[in-house]
This record gives sequence, C-alpha cells and structure tokens, in this order.
Amino acid sequence: MHPVLFHIGSILIPAFGALSALGVLLGLLLAQRTSGITGLNAGRVWNLCVVGLFSALAIERLLLVGLNWSELRLHPQWLLALSMVHHPLLTGAGALAGGGAGALYARRHRMPLASTADALAAPLSLGLACEQIGALFAGSSYGTDTNLPWAVTYTDPLVARWSGTPLGVPLHPVQAYAAMAFLALSLLLLVLLPAEKRQGDVAGIWFLGTGVAIFITELWRDTEGRGALLDGAIDGPQAAAILLVLAGGIILRERRRPGPENEASHG
Repeated sequence: MHPVLFHIGSILIPAFGALSALGVLLGLLLAQRTSGITGLNAGRVWNLCVVGLFSALAIERLLLVGLNWSELRLHPQWLLALSMVHHPLLTGAGALAGGGAGALYARRHRMPLASTADALAAPLSLGLACEQIGALFAGSSYGTDTNLPWAVTYTDPLVARWSGTPLGVPLHPVQAYAAMAFLALSLLLLVLLPAEKRQGDVAGIWFLGTGVAIFITELWRDTEGRGALLDGAIDGPQAAAILLVLAGGIILRERRRPGPENEASHG
C-alpha cells in the first residue's frame, strides 16, 4: 500500500492523515444536511463539530508528547512526525475528549441532546469509514495472517517504521472490512433519520451498530498493542465495543419506555 500519498518538496503527506482529514470534511458537510432533517441550527452543529474535533486532536497530541517525552527531549524534531502515529489508546482518549466537549457545547447552547446525537450519527460513521481507509493505506491496526486471495501485503519500510506492520506477509485487509461496515451503517442511518419516530433512536442504533462493527472486525486484527482482557478472550477495543452496544440498548429502551402521559392513559 501507500503510507505516503505524495510529497511537496521535502514535506510528505501521509495517507492516514490526509484521508482522516477528508473524512472530517465529508462528515462536516453531511452534518449540515442531517441537522436540517432533525430541525437543528446548521451553524451550531458545525461549531459543535469543530469544538469536538479540536478537543480530540489536542488531547491526542498531549498524550503523544507525554508518552514520548524522554525521546522527544533528545529528538525534538520528531514532534513533526507524531501526527502519523495511530493507536487505539489515542483514538479512545480523543473520542472521549471530543464527545465531552461537544456535549458541553450542546448544553451551553441549549441544543436538544437526543436530536443532536441523531444528526451526528451518520456523519460520524462516514468519517470513521474514511479513517479506516487511511489506516489501510498506512498499514496501521493491521490484520492477522491469511491466505485469502484478497489479502494485502505491505512492502514499504515506512509502514513498518510507523505502525510496526510486518512486511512481505499476506494480511487480512481488516481496515477495509471496518470501512465497509461503517459506510453501510452511515447509509442505513441516513435512510432511518427522516422516518424516525422518537428522538434518540438513530443515535441508539449508531451505538449498537458501531459496537458490533468494532467487536467483529477486531477478530481479524493483530492483537499487538491492543491490550488483553479476560485472559486474552477479548482486547481493549472489543471491551469498548461491548460498552457501546450496552449504551445503545439502554438508549433505545429508554426511548421506548412509556412516559407519564402514556402511563396515565393506559391506567
């Protein structure tokens, strides 16, 4: 694959960063469409996305600097290359920071939380799909060995240097599996959004679908650096996926629970 898309003089443009940026742009544009469907102010939704994005990037950057401080003191120029590092820990920390900042922005501007989450569900899935395509090009979060005809084999030394990906070994293109799952989820949510009967249902389905997609695709990812729980039965991302599924189930159940007015009418 191609971890570097192209060069501008001595500056290289990494595939992972470029395609992740493309995913952010497409997600922002799609959010303008979905915000209209849910009756939200498109400008507020745009600002919320920008606040969440920059919060996530800031936390990820600070973690990278903190985890690599001893090396960076000796090689400060490596700060320019840290943006090419991709790790589940950074992704999780960034997601929590971005989600928290977005929720605070929504609360401050009195944006309905359920409708806001519904509007952001499909754009988030689209952004994740692009991010996984970038990971496929960069070789990060690579798959396990396989002899399948659609296996991907990396040969670029930069892939091994940046992500520790084995060279010359046929691997599951698990990033492509995840990208297809997230893209399908995004399309499904776009279809469901206009027909939604209760606010929050689309967000609940996003939690469920994202959790299932992560858990299943992790079965074909190499476990290096992903953590191990329950004596290796599951890894860190799979544990997070279980929490996502539980959260989705709780959201959907709460949305379907009869309110006081319905209970009174039934009584």
